[in-house]
Amino acid sequence: MSIDLKAKKILVTGGSGFLGSFIVEKLLAREVPKENIFVTRSKEHDLRIWENCVKVVKGMDVIIHAAAKVGGIGFNREKPGELFYDNLIMGTQLMEAARLGGIEKFVAVGTICAYPKFTPVPFKEEDLWNGYPEETNAPYGLAKKMPLVQAQAYRQQYGFNAIYLLFVNLYGPRDNFDLTSSHVIPALIRKIKEAKEQKKDFIEAWGTGNATREFLYVEDSR
Repeated sequence: MSIDLKAKKILVTGGSGFLGSFIVEKLLAREVPKENIFVTRSKEHDLRIWENCVKVVKGMDVIIHAAAKVGGIGFNREKPGELFYDNLIMGTQLMEAARLGGIEKFVAVGTICAYPKFTPVPFKEEDLWNGYPEETNAPYGLAKKMPLVQAQAYRQQYGFNAIYLLFVNLYGPRDNFDLTSSHVIPALIRKIKEAKEQKKDFIEAWGTGNATREFLYVEDSR
């Protein structure tokens, strides 16, 4: 059943972030009134706290959950516990608050890190449960995989209208270029830029160079 978004109040968690900011722009481009789009920021509404989840869903019709604690390989190695707990608790609580609040539609944004370590490229949805994720980002990937299970369970038991979207690796404007937490494309761009500025004839890249990845330009994720 389609929903006329122009007449709905839409909450975009993480709406000021990399993906979320483009989601907001696409909603505006589809003539959703600006006053009907609401964006959460972690400094104002920490979604790890139940009361904040209840507060932000109140009065909304549609929720697009794009908020996440996320980073590259180094960040995943350094903070696996935080990445697991924070992402799991945000998604679980927000969907439950949305269900209790009578939200018409809930859209959960997943991650390619949820796929098994040895998934063939290009990725296919039927491969999602065929193994354990790559160990470095498994805590993050599994936490972000649980909204899929929750959405299916809630649809089965409560008739709750929730869907789960899986993107491949995103890149593009507004990406994170911090070398301590960035993903591969922005990290390589920054390393190449700095090498040119410092007149170096090489950069240091992690891994063997044999890995394959599937990428999606962020503005095409609509």
